[in-house]
Amino acid sequence: MTAFTEWLASIAFVSFGAPTSWVEVIGFATGALCVLLVARQSVWNWPIGIANNVAFVLLFVGAGLYADSALQIVYIALAVWGWITWTSGGHRKTTIVTATSVREWTWLAIAGVAGVAGITMLLSTATESVVPFWDTLTTTLSLLATWGQINKRRESWFLWIAADVIYVPLYLYKDLVLTAVLYLGFIALCVGGLLAWTASMRDAELVEA
Repeated sequence: MTAFTEWLASIAFVSFGAPTSWVEVIGFATGALCVLLVARQSVWNWPIGIANNVAFVLLFVGAGLYADSALQIVYIALAVWGWITWTSGGHRKTTIVTATSVREWTWLAIAGVAGVAGITMLLSTATESVVPFWDTLTTTLSLLATWGQINKRRESWFLWIAADVIYVPLYLYKDLVLTAVLYLGFIALCVGGLLAWTASMRDAELVEA
């Protein structure tokens, strides 16, 4: 372990009786900034999000949240995809906020059910996770929400809100108090993001009309 990783794992302060590491503090700051940038449709949300993912990999491995740890690796790959998509434009649907179609919801539901079933089974048999279902459910919701975020689907915010509502008690259970507070704040930020993207979608529709 290097001096830097030792510092990241060291205690920054104690909140509500639970020790808070420097890596959790970094995760808190980058996470909050990332959501604010997403709500503003700023392309800088992607590099800030990658920094957040790296911090949370270290944090979640230490907390035994293995699905969440693996999710952060996937997030990094998706962030690169999202960064390229948002900067290059591509098809018009990637540059403006749109609603999720019925067909897309169908595929999201199928992928969600399959993901929850498969990952829960994997965690239950291959890891020491004590919360395999909840770890998996939040992971699956987050992945589906990320797909919606990359493609600028307004309803991605509903998926983020659902995941965050579950994350708060899950992180409290794991004594990640600061992270739980962060995700509580995420819920409010997600509501703001939903309102902002809804307004953006309506503006785009008025321009087309």
